[in-house]
Amino acid sequence: MADFLYGINPVREALQGEGRQPLELLVVKNDHNPRLQDLVELAKRLNLKTTFLPKPDLERMVNHPHHQGVLLKLTPFKYADYSDLLANWQASGQPAFFLLLDGITDPQNFGAILRSAEVAGCHGVIVAKDRSCPVTPVVEKTAAGALSHIPLCQVTNLSRTIEDLKKEAIWCYGLAGEAEAEDIFTAGLLGNLALVIGSEGKGLRPNVRNHCDGLLAIPMKGKVESLNASVAAGVALFEIVRQGAQAGSDKL
Repeated sequence: MADFLYGINPVREALQGEGRQPLELLVVKNDHNPRLQDLVELAKRLNLKTTFLPKPDLERMVNHPHHQGVLLKLTPFKYADYSDLLANWQASGQPAFFLLLDGITDPQNFGAILRSAEVAGCHGVIVAKDRSCPVTPVVEKTAAGALSHIPLCQVTNLSRTIEDLKKEAIWCYGLAGEAEAEDIFTAGLLGNLALVIGSEGKGLRPNVRNHCDGLLAIPMKGKVESLNASVAAGVALFEIVRQGAQAGSDKL
């Protein structure tokens, strides 16, 4: 069974990326939006079938009004193998940079986190099979094409995967709000790293937390006790990026 992706930017990224195989481009009839016309031309260069349909037909196909006049029919989403994630990292010649998600169930949060992970240069994102949001059109729309570029791996046991990463000399840090967690802005976050983000409400599960090498916290200055999961992930990911860039400039 095929999937549908909607939205101009996500469709463009999917057509230009190396992810799922596009099967058909569906475009609203009689819309002369130049951005839609660019997608039609791109599909033509790819020898991809393009079909023009009335707007209500597109809305019925995805049950969503904000499709921006375009759908892309794709082969079903396929998760990357864990072994492939490791092989791609090792072939890159760069320090490992992975993101693990424990219980992210909101599709918009999930999509936003995937987008941040891709922009930050993560080698891959790993999620547990249970208590995790599946890849839906909302996830892909929010991710803005990130899944066409970053591998997403699904594992049965996240705690076991953390132990496997540690065997590869990768330090695994959980993002948490406990008093004993280290301030992320003063922690030394260099070398092979994996960041573990917990659910929107309960955070990291105890078993997952206990397998992490350490806990990191984003210092809070206001009265609200926590950040949205996708915002917290973005802050943490780019603090790791910042420290790596600073270390590189210090060597020059």
